[in-house]
Amino acid sequence: MIYNTLNPMKAKSLAAGKYADGQGLWLIKRSPGAGKWVLRLSVSGKRREMGLGPWPEVSIADARARALQARAALRDGIDPVANRRKEQLSARRMTLKDAVDGCFKARQAELKADGAAGRWMSPLSVHVLPKFGAMAVEDIDQHVIKKILEPIWHGKADTARKAMNRLSLALKHAAALGLDVDLQATTKARALLGKQRHEVKHVPSIPYQEAPAFYQWLCAQPHQSCFVLRFMMLTAARTGEVRFATSDEVIDNVLVLPPERTKTKREHKIPLTDEALQVIEQAHKFEGSQLLFPSSKGKPLSDATMSRLMEREGYEARPHGLRSTFRSWAEECADAPFEVKEACLGHIVDKGVIAAYQRSERLQKRTELLIAWSEYICGGNSSTAVLSSGHGEIAE
Repeated sequence: MIYNTLNPMKAKSLAAGKYADGQGLWLIKRSPGAGKWVLRLSVSGKRREMGLGPWPEVSIADARARALQARAALRDGIDPVANRRKEQLSARRMTLKDAVDGCFKARQAELKADGAAGRWMSPLSVHVLPKFGAMAVEDIDQHVIKKILEPIWHGKADTARKAMNRLSLALKHAAALGLDVDLQATTKARALLGKQRHEVKHVPSIPYQEAPAFYQWLCAQPHQSCFVLRFMMLTAARTGEVRFATSDEVIDNVLVLPPERTKTKREHKIPLTDEALQVIEQAHKFEGSQLLFPSSKGKPLSDATMSRLMEREGYEARPHGLRSTFRSWAEECADAPFEVKEACLGHIVDKGVIAAYQRSERLQKRTELLIAWSEYICGGNSSTAVLSSGHGEIAE
């Protein structure tokens, strides 16, 4: 086998092309005056190429020395290509913020609208990154995480839980990049922090007995957010499902929500009663917008807009609590099977073997239940009789 076939003068005189020096070392010239050194290795039976630097900046002697080191590492069971990549990442010292941003970007496609709006990042951007974002992700251990989350561990338990879970995902993302991180750091931090002393609080709702009066009050208001709240009451849909609903999702008097807009990641069909269809017709429109309930700028209304309206009027309940109002009424006043009541809320009720055989959407029975609910909250009065003619300007 021939070694060291190249020399400085010969390398300089060669035209563009690939030239072997021996033992896997190659000079690849792009032009007569520029090129690079490449070492070909066999790692676990697979051929790998390792760049050793540009020619002529890296001389033949230096290239041979670097190749010698790489071959020695390979004999010791170390992949020199992977090891160098790891060293380069370590030298760059990826920060916790870099890891979080990379993790969020990688997961964003699978997140719903809340993720796109930044709510996935909120627990970290508020409680973690301002103080610890510049720390190297490899330096994050259970003691650091304990220090980060201890101030909110009991007082803001749900926020702390979300922050902990997302820190774990960020560490896994960094590990996938080849960084030496402690993947057990969050588990050990939980052990140090202990069990959370936190009482779960449900979203406040309106008692179903008061629902008709509340609905009639909404009918008398000109605000776009009131049309959204009415539609939410009539359909028992989630806030985001209504705020982002578009006209092309209404098919044959049914609101068809695509999987990417549902919490369960499954298509969900919501029967629309006559009253719900009237609400869509009466709501303020924005030229060029396909949204059923656009803001004055043609964009989706914010969840906070409706919450603030209810708060200003002295209601403790919040928009999401209207689903609980419907469910309580259905339990107490409606003669409908449990599965139908839950299906109206978009919950998954058929699982495992049952789901494999029971494929009905229960659309007819859900329609009947929502018609009964509509008649209950409307009190037999048509909303068109309550609203004055004309809508005036859009108010939010």
